[in-house]
Amino acid sequence: MTSPDVFDQARAWITQDPDPDTASHLRQLVERRDRAALERLFAGRLAFGTAGLRGELGPGPLRMNRVVVMQAARGVADYLLAQEDAPSVVVGFDARHQSHRFARDTAEVLAGAGLEVTLLPRALPTPVLAFAISHLGCSAGIMVTASHNPPRDNGYKVYLGDTSQITAPVDEHIAARIAAVGPVDTLPRSEAFVVAGDDLVDAYVERVVELVDTGERRDLDVVYTPLHGVGHEVLSQAVAQAGFDGLRVVAAQAQPDPDFPTVAFPNPEEPGAMDLALAEAEAVGAELVIANDPDADRCAVGVREASGGYRMLTGDELGALLADARLRAGVTGTYAASIVSSDLVGRLATARQQRWEQTLTGFKWIGKVPGLAFGYEEALGYCVAPQIARDKDGISAALVVLDLASRLRAEGSDLLGRLEQIYAEHGWHATGQVAVRVRDISELAALMERIRATPPRELGGRTVETMDDLADGYAGLPPTDGIRLGLAGGARVIIRPSGTEPKLKCYLQIVVAWDGSADTTRAHAETELARLFEDVRELVAS
Repeated sequence: MTSPDVFDQARAWITQDPDPDTASHLRQLVERRDRAALERLFAGRLAFGTAGLRGELGPGPLRMNRVVVMQAARGVADYLLAQEDAPSVVVGFDARHQSHRFARDTAEVLAGAGLEVTLLPRALPTPVLAFAISHLGCSAGIMVTASHNPPRDNGYKVYLGDTSQITAPVDEHIAARIAAVGPVDTLPRSEAFVVAGDDLVDAYVERVVELVDTGERRDLDVVYTPLHGVGHEVLSQAVAQAGFDGLRVVAAQAQPDPDFPTVAFPNPEEPGAMDLALAEAEAVGAELVIANDPDADRCAVGVREASGGYRMLTGDELGALLADARLRAGVTGTYAASIVSSDLVGRLATARQQRWEQTLTGFKWIGKVPGLAFGYEEALGYCVAPQIARDKDGISAALVVLDLASRLRAEGSDLLGRLEQIYAEHGWHATGQVAVRVRDISELAALMERIRATPPRELGGRTVETMDDLADGYAGLPPTDGIRLGLAGGARVIIRPSGTEPKLKCYLQIVVAWDGSADTTRAHAETELARLFEDVRELVAS
């Protein structure tokens, strides 16, 4: 069967497109007979997977737009209707371009399909949406967000009733339903949905504040940035209710702005993203710097060093501090982290007789861990309260950080001091990452096959003792494309292709014994990590 001509595909899309801007864009391309541009937009469709949808805004099936969103909404509705008689869904959205419009389209299509629908009242953090699923007793939740992606992107994240993100095979079932949806201009739509009130946000904040002791004085001096996202309002409310002094908010980044004008990339991990916050901390002598990413499901922390300067904690360092705080608070259950994160949390949990579990990368896997007490991934994602939602939450993580810093200061210590105590007991765990970008994603398979065929015998001066192919299902995990190299002395390297871009990622860990001095142990660990870094970079580049 011959595929429709791209011009016919574009005309059919224009007919159903309710957005005058994207329809006009396509109409101009058709009138100009710009076949190449149209083929780029119609060469496939935006894949729906375990991360839902995420992509650049624009017309056509390979971009995020109102047609794609309504098709997704109907696909989700049809899937849920096949699972239960009267499903209900709560829909949230952040402050990105088109987020509110996409959320309202979603609510109208879901309601038109006969579902009970609640729409959040305004742009709010992703953790509020995840909490709302269980709070309202919904079958599923949908969040319109692209998290910390560039300004031109948006996305669509789907949760089930257990407040965790979808995993296979649910994503495949929903994708099949989406593919079967016809023209969206024929879909029934309804405005018979409920818009939630502020009491929902208040309920979330109340649950978060329960994580800390509100009876103590909290006069920490903290600089905070929401990075032009939606975290400021909700975190400020939680901070006030918990009894802390108000945060010093970076004024230029305080209000939601979908263009993210002060940062090249709205991700606290990216170079330059924290410059304004760190500069303000220097100017006022703040004790801490805290950041959320634009949808506030991630948390980053900067600390003042003994030298007087500031540095950002790594995701693994903050993960260890948060896990240690929850363990010391007597929180029992399973402590979990992604396989590419540091092994230190496992040692902390084992020392407290708590179960430790590793998962594949992504909170969609961490959220599914039975009996979860705490979970994290090195990319600044932390679940300190799975009873609130089984997903990463930058608001609750920030509040636990403030509580921990306040307690440590009362003891004459700080976050770095506590981290050194952990290292003294369990060894200094230093982690890092090597990333190699290739021209085309197809090159990654050849790179992985070469390493599998001829694995190194030594890296960073340490013997490679084991090589596990993650495609075979390492340690009981589902198969995935990756290699784990176990090195002498507790070091390891995990190599895997990125699932979203043409990049090979290598996650490094070095463990060195405490020698009685923080300075010399740190120097030793940094030297060892640098040696490993150079060898791994040579391995994947050759």
